[in-house]
Amino acid sequence: MSVATAHVYHAVVEHQRFTPVGYRFRYRLCYLLLDIDHIGQTAARLRFFSHNRRNLFSLHDRDHGPRDGSSLRTWIEAVMAGQGLDIRGGRVRLLCLPRMLGFAFNPISVWFCDYADGRPAGVLCAVRNTFGEHHNYLLPGAPDGSEISKKKAFHVSPFMGMTGEYRFRVTRPGARLGLHINEFTANGRELCATLRGTRGTLSDATLVRVLMAMPLMTFKVVAMIHWQALKLWLRRVPVHRKPPPPEQETS
Repeated sequence: MSVATAHVYHAVVEHQRFTPVGYRFRYRLCYLLLDIDHIGQTAARLRFFSHNRRNLFSLHDRDHGPRDGSSLRTWIEAVMAGQGLDIRGGRVRLLCLPRMLGFAFNPISVWFCDYADGRPAGVLCAVRNTFGEHHNYLLPGAPDGSEISKKKAFHVSPFMGMTGEYRFRVTRPGARLGLHINEFTANGRELCATLRGTRGTLSDATLVRVLMAMPLMTFKVVAMIHWQALKLWLRRVPVHRKPPPPEQETS
């Protein structure tokens, strides 16, 4: 297997809120970019990363896609076909946080999908909230840094309403990758969320360094979500009631 089918991205996640109070936080994370057709081969060459098995780092199919442990390839092809995009035979790469010491929570994972001839077909942003719900936003075509607008369809934070729209800007993964999501309402821009990453080699040595530098990385994601929520609550930011999840899985 070519090493190019799997990479690690050393990333910085940043959220900046503009209204009703100014607020900003950032933290470091380590993402994996995996060709979904070669996850098993990637695991076979690494001592500290496994596929559907416990290890220091792992990826479990039931954490993604249909979330029932069934084929990720079958699921993503069906989702894209439902939007009129035939990616059969095309490369699909999944950007996500791995399980670390058996635990992971991905607020967002990103699927980069190509046609069989190598042309970019689209990007699927799979969003999850802390209530166990999830929703996908499909950005068709080749991301080139231009903005793609999507009506907000999914509740993520009790401190944000549901009347706005997202403006996505994606840079396809290379030496660097970038994901910018701006949330706008009638009052203007309310939030800017960014993920910026620098590519590294996915190796056992890299995984050990990540473990040493961020031993509780995946646990920190959930802890930070609740910690930041507490600080917003203490600053008396209005709380919105959680609506039912959308009926459609993909916007």
